[in-house]
Amino acid sequence: MERGPAERVPPTTQRSDDLLSIAHRGFAGVAPENTLTAMRAACENPGTDMVEIDVQPAANGEPVVFHDLTLGRLTDVPPAERRRRVSETPLETLRDCSVLGSDERVATFAEVLDAIPPNVGVNVELKHPGTGQPRRELDPRNRSRGRDRWSPLVERVVRALDDQGNRALVSSSYEGALAAMREVAPEIPLAYLFWNSIEGGLEITDRYDCEAVHPSLDMVRGADLFNSGYVPTGPFADIDLVERAHETGRPVNVWTVTDWHQASQLRAAGVDGLIADYPGLARVTPPRTAADAGPSAADASAAVSDD
Repeated sequence: MERGPAERVPPTTQRSDDLLSIAHRGFAGVAPENTLTAMRAACENPGTDMVEIDVQPAANGEPVVFHDLTLGRLTDVPPAERRRRVSETPLETLRDCSVLGSDERVATFAEVLDAIPPNVGVNVELKHPGTGQPRRELDPRNRSRGRDRWSPLVERVVRALDDQGNRALVSSSYEGALAAMREVAPEIPLAYLFWNSIEGGLEITDRYDCEAVHPSLDMVRGADLFNSGYVPTGPFADIDLVERAHETGRPVNVWTVTDWHQASQLRAAGVDGLIADYPGLARVTPPRTAADAGPSAADASAAVSDD
């Protein structure tokens, strides 16, 4: 299915009173993350507005959907290969890897897009260009080099998106990825994934005219989650990020939400969307089941890596 010219407007919820519900890695709390089963299950949930996936290249440059830079945590590779990078691994080897002990295998970006129906949007997070050690923020003298490092992956991602009918939003915590996207496909909406600082994130958001803002949940002032240590780069400056984003017409989609308490706090603080591990958290009314509510606070205290 061919996609018409993308509007430079971030996808929005169809339910006016609810927040935008973005299925983090296909609701990673419910199914093996970033797998075809996770995508299909997330899309079957009537409350899902978008699915969020992580994309990086295999050794041959083919975009695959996988979060970590190395194979160890998520696959069944032998101990000697646990530190092997995804970008150094042949596609055929990746497709044989079991994900989180399940029957699921690492999927290509094209396969995942095929599993997402046209009525569900897709948030593509660009994780790594496949070469070198990219910097999250670029010195002005190195911006063209940083952009060019990401261009091969970006070109492949854009070609795959052009074959689909989904609304797309591309995000990254790497400035070079945003620069490459703006050059290759300026019509596709972007979001900077905040990591090092709020002020720096706002500067990069303005530099690339991003359509949305994607901070971690401990960057949102007005919630008791602010500066709670969710990500290791805090504490953060006392800046009302939601107010600053809304002043420029940008929605704020927060990662990664795992329970109803977090969702309620963020809703009260005025955010627009939740990048969540469980379905139902973006609804106005509390979920009816324990599965929809997410884990307890104690269960949700796993180590954090950037989205």
